Amino acid sequence: MVKERARILVVGGGYVGMYTALRLQRRLKRELGRGEAEITVVTPDPYMTYQPFLPEAAAGAISPRHVVVPLRRVLDRCHVVVGEATGIDHATRTATVSTLATGEEGTGGRQVAYDELVLAPGSVSRTLPIPGLADHGIGFKTVEEAIGLRNHVLEQMDIASSTRDPALRDAALTFVFVGGGYAGVEALGELEDMARYAARYYRTIRPEDMKWILVEASGRILPEVGEEMGRYTVTELRRRNIDVRLETRLESCADRVAVLSDGARFPTRTVVWTAGVKPHPVLAATDLPLDGRGRLKCTAELAVDGAAHAWAAGDAAAVPDATAGEPGRECAPNAQHALRQARVLGDNVVHSLRGEPLETYAHKYAGSVASLGLHKGVAQVYGRKFKGYPAWFMHRTYHLSRVPTFNRKARVAAEWTLAGLFKREVVSLGSLEHPRAEFELAAGGKPFQGPPNDPKGSS
Repeated sequence: MVKERARILVVGGGYVGMYTALRLQRRLKRELGRGEAEITVVTPDPYMTYQPFLPEAAAGAISPRHVVVPLRRVLDRCHVVVGEATGIDHATRTATVSTLATGEEGTGGRQVAYDELVLAPGSVSRTLPIPGLADHGIGFKTVEEAIGLRNHVLEQMDIASSTRDPALRDAALTFVFVGGGYAGVEALGELEDMARYAARYYRTIRPEDMKWILVEASGRILPEVGEEMGRYTVTELRRRNIDVRLETRLESCADRVAVLSDGARFPTRTVVWTAGVKPHPVLAATDLPLDGRGRLKCTAELAVDGAAHAWAAGDAAAVPDATAGEPGRECAPNAQHALRQARVLGDNVVHSLRGEPLETYAHKYAGSVASLGLHKGVAQVYGRKFKGYPAWFMHRTYHLSRVPTFNRKARVAAEWTLAGLFKREVVSLGSLEHPRAEFELAAGGKPFQGPPNDPKGSS
């Protein structure tokens, strides 16, 4: 039993936040029933996004609603608050939380008191002050961005097939992806595969008419799968007519022209930014210790170093790698570690409440898998290298086993099965971004004018 009534606050509803809360509600089932403990989860969205499936959602292989897990259904013993933690004063054990209601009421954020704090806000896109990026760039971190990017790519093909302006056609069929990590390579691979398939339904567009460009500042892509598999990936992408530019940076995308550091210029209506992430800004609004990269300094037990009753894991935490032979090495901020850290974190919070010894987080990195489109992939698992169909199959099998809830596993498996039996869907549901636009026009309003960074590119 816990020593006294415990109020546990979990900030974030992503991998770590959801799995930690799930672990806590299982381990504290009796205490929750007796009112000896309560768990509050503060999250900006009422769902957890399984990000490894975003590229397939963008390509139409998986329905977007099957990429997300509703938190209220999974965390039925927790109090889920949809909002943002804007500040944390751990000295007084209070967090300032802004919700939709506080915004409507105009009362500002409300104070939430806690006894145990779990910080798992994740990360946000790391951008650079590049001219035109804020106006024309498209991110690829949320399910909304994945849907918007799919609609955008298909809409550009519609524009190219109907225009008589060769310059507009060329810009519409040029797609620039910045960042050679998982997000960039997998999104590019899946969307190029989808667009290549969709081209058969356009009389005036051939697959070779489209330009797909991958820009990476370092000398390799997909470092997680090893140097050899990274080189293979470059060769495979170039074989598909994808222009891979290593040791190259995006210097500007103003006026819808992508200017690269090697001097190349590409008129384009599509710039997808996947060049890294940074810790969530809420970490800077706390009185907890941060490292040089803005992450929380943590111990191997996933406690915030020097701050009692504060815990963290995932992208927001600098966690020592207990399996590394060299001192000072930290766990990589990826889903493989996040899922396992969440279990240990949840257990350690319970151990702390019950006055029991804490566990040390230790997991030896097993390897990585990446998809490059339908039936194409690369993998390095326990030192063994795979490519092509075997790697693609491993990618799907691994992530199917890791997506939360049996409900989602069954739905994703069913969609993959049906996709193997029927043709791809190549429909752009552009009205999803602005569902009231047609009604506003019918009711006498002004025609909708998309903002400069409209993911549909209609500016």
